[in-house]
Amino acid sequence: MTEDRLPLAELLAKSGDGDFLRTIAESVLQIIMEADVEGLIGAARHERSGDRTTWRNGYRDRSLDTRLGTLNLKIPKLRTGAYFPGFLEPRKTVEKALVAVIQEAWIAGVSTRRVDDLVQAMGMTGISKSSVSKLCKDIDERVHAFLKRPLAGDWPYLWLDATYLKVRQGGRIVSVAAIIAVAVNTEGKREIVGLHIGPSEAEVFWSDFLKDLARRGLTGVRLVISDAHEGLKAAITRVLSATWQRCRVHFMRNALAYVPKGQNTVVAAAIRQVFLQPDHAAATQVWRQVADQLRARWPKLGTCMDEAEHDVLAYMTFPEQHRVKLHSTNPLERLNKEVKRRADVVGIFPNEDSIIRLVGAVLLEQNDEYQLQHRYMQIEGMAALATPTIEEAQPLQITPKAA
Repeated sequence: MTEDRLPLAELLAKSGDGDFLRTIAESVLQIIMEADVEGLIGAARHERSGDRTTWRNGYRDRSLDTRLGTLNLKIPKLRTGAYFPGFLEPRKTVEKALVAVIQEAWIAGVSTRRVDDLVQAMGMTGISKSSVSKLCKDIDERVHAFLKRPLAGDWPYLWLDATYLKVRQGGRIVSVAAIIAVAVNTEGKREIVGLHIGPSEAEVFWSDFLKDLARRGLTGVRLVISDAHEGLKAAITRVLSATWQRCRVHFMRNALAYVPKGQNTVVAAAIRQVFLQPDHAAATQVWRQVADQLRARWPKLGTCMDEAEHDVLAYMTFPEQHRVKLHSTNPLERLNKEVKRRADVVGIFPNEDSIIRLVGAVLLEQNDEYQLQHRYMQIEGMAALATPTIEEAQPLQITPKAA
């Protein structure tokens, strides 16, 4: 394959994944050799077949130096005749093969059928779909360790967003939501903390997901940012006791649905005046003024704004340094697009485990990049969260009437 895949392999190797990639590379080449020998003999191991031409006769060790390190291979021996894998001769070809198979199949999300095409395009015997699937499962242990890792410390901010994927279930093709959770800790560092597959509208789904995050150590959550999924708001209150921020971008789309397209620009500009205000009190005042102005022409839009006011403006009660990243799920948009781009190669997933394998690998790769970046949020604002000066949304206090 092309040389443009080499820098990513080098980066992964430098980040401490060299042993993992070497192990996968050895497994890839070993399966390719076993498939080659099976075709040459005319029968699988221990198989009785009239087409058999010879028998296996052990292995001979062979080392191969690559950019991933030294690979220790076992070349199958035959009783009659000889076998020598073609990819061992041109050393450049094997490096391209390793990079292509590893990066395309496990990291970039190429389907199992395309992996077979890639192997054949490199001049080697194709490997079966079952063999490719077996290789793909080698990454499961590492992905599951990442997704189930303990979470230490407090995580004031949590973003949740869904990417919808198609999967086979009971002979049908259904759409499921891959919910990705990203959080920021009190050091201002961003991490991907969870992945869950299921129907995003069910309250029990959200509760189970949030409870799993809490069991792993997600504590100190003050604000959860997401779209207006049914059941999520109740789950946030019950499981995390946190404030909910309705994604401002999604709200604008919902609100403009009540307005003729020709008026969208004017209405959007009017609503955006709210978000230019310096504090929560001023934003609330302007919100109600705009809602009353728009209500005269579009009553349903006015009602929509009345119902969404507290949820859309919740972020205004948090530190000013953080607000630009708290008002919507936009920080997750780039990540979701990357997941979708790689998942589109597969098309329809055979099961939910395969979704977790691929999406989990993408998230693991992205999380490593997050750790190399600067703080996502200013630490000064984190200190302000611990003080009572933040006018966070509190439950309404009702004073009993005098007798």
